Amino acid sequence: MMMARMRLLGMMLAIALAGHTAAADAKSGAQQVPVVAPPRTILFLGNSFTQGAHSAVRNWHANRVTDLNREGYGGVPALFKEFADESGLNYAVSLETQGGQSLTFHYDQRRQLFDRPWDAVVLQEYSTLDRDRPGDPAAYIRAVGLLGTLFRARNPAVRVHLTATWSRADLTYLTAGRWYGRPIAAMADDLRRGADRARRAHPWVAGVVPVGQAWTRAFALGIADPNPYDGITFGQANLWSYDQYHASTAGYYLEALTVFGAVTGVDPRSLGRGERAADELGLSPDLAASLQRVAHEQLRDRADRLTAS
Repeated sequence: MMMARMRLLGMMLAIALAGHTAAADAKSGAQQVPVVAPPRTILFLGNSFTQGAHSAVRNWHANRVTDLNREGYGGVPALFKEFADESGLNYAVSLETQGGQSLTFHYDQRRQLFDRPWDAVVLQEYSTLDRDRPGDPAAYIRAVGLLGTLFRARNPAVRVHLTATWSRADLTYLTAGRWYGRPIAAMADDLRRGADRARRAHPWVAGVVPVGQAWTRAFALGIADPNPYDGITFGQANLWSYDQYHASTAGYYLEALTVFGAVTGVDPRSLGRGERAADELGLSPDLAASLQRVAHEQLRDRADRLTAS
């Protein structure tokens, strides 16, 4: 009888100890749950060229980005967000845009909306740099300095990128255009030189995103037609919208690919022929893959800056 009682007491003690150990293990496990890193924050600051104006890109997936003006734009930032998600990158994407305006406008009129810490910022200037003096980068350089001072005060490690945009067909092929009579690459190269000057003036700028040069490369490779005024060659894309000024869906797609590759370091070709944004926006798998290749090659081959004119 005594031995039976001792065995019973031993079993009860073992059960109690096992329960205590399990509870301790559970508590220890709860403490060891990995902490999920917060998303990297990125701000897109620009105008209609960032909004995706005059294309299906403008309001596409607007619910997945934060429009600080609450105007419901998705645009190039929404494309960036989609590419990041497909690549397994965690980004919280915001935009502050106003059609037809310069970076000076955003600093003077809107800075209270974006005066906060950011991990990365993409700045896109007016399409001719200066509305009254096309091609003059003086105001652009000043605005980059003012905005950079603001962003760096909030986060000294912020990475600021400058987007150099494309040649406008209306200013190249029409007689009233500032770049009339010059090659289609000329305007894009002038805009790039302005961005390079801004980068030299402000060495903390992380880099210039060569969107205009990516467009020029697409023309040179026969992927896109360089002159929409004489008809679009069969099998080639039109990178401009109906006004020959803003981008088409394909043009904004190439812009977003180039920005994405420059900011993240991810090869745009990794998105592949079946990339979701291209499919939803009606771009063929062949065109999507071709534009991804153009963005990759332009980022791979870019010089730090064009030769100063």
